[in-house]
Amino acid sequence: MALRALPRKTLRNLRTWRDWRRGDDLWIPAGSTAVEDASRRFLLFGALPLWVVPGLADWWMHRRTRIEHTSGTKESAVHALMMTEAGIPVLMGLLARVNPLVLSVMGGAALAHGATAVYDVSLAVGEREVRPIEQHIHSFLEVLPLTALAFTACLHADQVRRTLRGGPDPQDWRLLPKEHPLPAAYLAGLAGIIAGGVVLPYAEELRRCLRTTTATASRQAPVLV
Repeated sequence: MALRALPRKTLRNLRTWRDWRRGDDLWIPAGSTAVEDASRRFLLFGALPLWVVPGLADWWMHRRTRIEHTSGTKESAVHALMMTEAGIPVLMGLLARVNPLVLSVMGGAALAHGATAVYDVSLAVGEREVRPIEQHIHSFLEVLPLTALAFTACLHADQVRRTLRGGPDPQDWRLLPKEHPLPAAYLAGLAGIIAGGVVLPYAEELRRCLRTTTATASRQAPVLV
């Protein structure tokens, strides 16, 4: 009954996604030197997994400068926001067909991520020591979303043209599964890398900041006699 109450377009989308793994998996020839294959290989096996490295290094710099006793929960929440800004377009690019909708979300998220990164640094420098090495790590974190977007745009130049023309087809603005989904083993491996190298460390950082904030508030609370 609940499904029947949904709009027809929503039902069609749900049915489309229900069968998203039934297509042939995307296969990239290991020895191919074709530009498209090489670009896709770099994007999937280079840029995305290696994105975790500067993220983990940045988390370590926060820990080393004892973020929980300086900018604390506020800055850690900004880090969570930036991960969301990067994570949503990455998830869409991995699972959904690249069309004007996905490219628009990717472009908007890249701009939002860059603006949030500027705010993050301005917040941090007023509260804790931000060393030159941490600033250098930030440069990687800021440019990698743009790099991923650029490679995606080059691999889907036809969809870039459709986006610039305003996406004339209604299908251009629907979230559709890939015709050739990425292999399940690849998606599982990448999910494990992101969980271990990004989600868990930054969740630990936020938990540490919240715990310190709570403990500080308890010490400062007036004692009623």
